[in-house]
Amino acid sequence: MCEYCGCQAITAIDDLTREHDLVVNLIGEVHGAHAATDNARMAALACRITAVLEPHTQVEEHGLFPALAADFPDHVTALLADHRHIEAVLGEAAHGTPTDPTWPGRLIATLELLREHILKEQDGVFPAALANLNPDDWDAVDTIRTRVGTLLPAPGR
Repeated sequence: MCEYCGCQAITAIDDLTREHDLVVNLIGEVHGAHAATDNARMAALACRITAVLEPHTQVEEHGLFPALAADFPDHVTALLADHRHIEAVLGEAAHGTPTDPTWPGRLIATLELLREHILKEQDGVFPAALANLNPDDWDAVDTIRTRVGTLLPAPGR
């Protein structure tokens, strides 16, 4: 996790980072379930990851990414493509344990992509946002967060 630029002093970035931390912990649980060949647990954890990522993605895609797209169009396009792929594989567990025998392996591969994606955001997007967003952009990000909420406990809990 990036801690060198000070971007986590911004509440919006701190919340996104804490959501990343929660997702990374859940990914660890998925790996444990995969090692135990517990596909039902993997599916339940995929749903928990989805629940954390739904508001998180809204904040990124409707707040941060539009404000950065003009300066970093290729990066934003790649991040959006990652979001769609990750959502698709996680979404296969939305109605129970997938019966496709390839799903557990595809989920593990997708979660590796998600970990790499998180690093790209924390080491690239968040510092770029700190440097490039203006107060109106941050207000827009905060408005989106207020609308979509978060599954995180309040800081200090």
